[in-house]
Amino acid sequence: MVYAVQIARDWNTKDEASGYEGYVLKFDVGTEFLDRYDARVVGSSGHREYWIPADELKEFNDNIVGEIEIVREFLGNSVEGDLSG
Repeated sequence: MVYAVQIARDWNTKDEASGYEGYVLKFDVGTEFLDRYDARVVGSSGHREYWIPADELKEFNDNIVGEIEIVREFLGNSVEGDLSG
């Protein structure tokens, strides 16, 4: 999860295209689906990710098991407006 925190906090909160917001999500994906891919190390050994081709996004989403949970939220300095919901 350290890598996800780095992306959400250090990249997304500084990026206009991300709305200066970063979120770390937690969810499970079916093993049978993920077994088709290798977890790749990008940068340091703590930076592991699955590269799922964009044209397989629907199948990936269909293999999410259970709920998607927001576990961390980061808001950059450029966020404006009422965030209270």
